[in-house]
Amino acid sequence: MRFTRKTAFLFLFAALFLSTQAAWAQVEKARQIKVVASFYPMYIMAKNVVKDVPGVSLESLTSPFSGCLHDYTLTTQDMKKLAHAQVFVANGAGMESFLGRVITQYPGLKIIELSRGVALIKGSANTGDNPHVWVSISDAIREVKNLGRALAEYDPPHKELYEKNTAAYVVKLEILREKMHKGLAPYQARPMITFHEAFPYFAREFGFKIVAVVEREPGSEPSARELADTIKIIKKNNIAALFSEPQYPAAAARVIAQETGARVYVLDPAVTGPDDADAYIKIMENNLATLKRAFTE
Repeated sequence: MRFTRKTAFLFLFAALFLSTQAAWAQVEKARQIKVVASFYPMYIMAKNVVKDVPGVSLESLTSPFSGCLHDYTLTTQDMKKLAHAQVFVANGAGMESFLGRVITQYPGLKIIELSRGVALIKGSANTGDNPHVWVSISDAIREVKNLGRALAEYDPPHKELYEKNTAAYVVKLEILREKMHKGLAPYQARPMITFHEAFPYFAREFGFKIVAVVEREPGSEPSARELADTIKIIKKNNIAALFSEPQYPAAAARVIAQETGARVYVLDPAVTGPDDADAYIKIMENNLATLKRAFTE
């Protein structure tokens, strides 16, 4: 084969092209970002914010059916996930009781606490701040914005894509918020009894008054005295509806309903659900329908 100057140039160009491609491949491989979200509502927020961002993968630390993480203990499998992650998305405000351990064991892990800047509500005695901020639509919007901002700062090459995804999801949440405020406006100041301290932020946003929480922590059965006190509150305030949650047994709710004649309805704090980017929106729309039914039946 006879090599001309033109042939030599083509070979050189091809070699440069291949070496450049290989170099870019190495760069892309080096900047792979694994994001781990602590539990379901954080995972759904992250799913929307990291959508279609090159080089970014997302995984939930816990099962989508784990529920709240009040007393959750990290497993060996959880630690493996965190060991290979670059970013950990947490709610904060005390929800992830194991967060201190994660910070200590993985000093290089970028930790994003989404509840930063939210006006926290005090929990019951000796429980600290209530961490269920995402159950308020407005506070969920703040959390999504916090996540989008933090990821854009951590991964500058894709800043515009994070900002685009965040803005698109916030628009959906703002439409949901407007719909719920309009739908629930006629029922403001209505008293509510719930079976887990998941709804104070929701009540604050939509103007409801939680007059009693029967089971402050999931699985903690109320005493006979607590049940009797709750029954008195229901009769005194003429409360017609009790609100349990789909993630936890409603045995105490049924006992109270039998004693008072109040109906039991299910409100979902969006701590479990399907792997669907719009799951939070759908859950809240179902809650809207449930509340309207509970206050009109």
